Amino acid sequence: MPARTVKVASTSGLHARPAAIFSQSASEQPVAVTIETADAGPVKASSILMLLTLNVDHGDEVTLRAEGEGAEEALETLASLLETNLDKEFRDR
Repeated sequence: MPARTVKVASTSGLHARPAAIFSQSASEQPVAVTIETADAGPVKASSILMLLTLNVDHGDEVTLRAEGEGAEEALETLASLLETNLDKEFRDR
């Protein structure tokens, strides 16, 4: 099963707005994606409520996993999103 470990760049971590943006993108992927931390998970990446239970802060590492056709592309898309400061991206619009 393909996996990708990334550091969360959003200033507020994976809370509120960044979690909403990330879960929306995860739900648009052609495969189911899970996300986990060293201490918790895995949970469905497309569930904002489950994302919030992980309590991910700025700079924390998370691991994404997916399986099936399109898994690598989905992981690349979502990893790139996590490596972006979504707080800043939203504020600059």
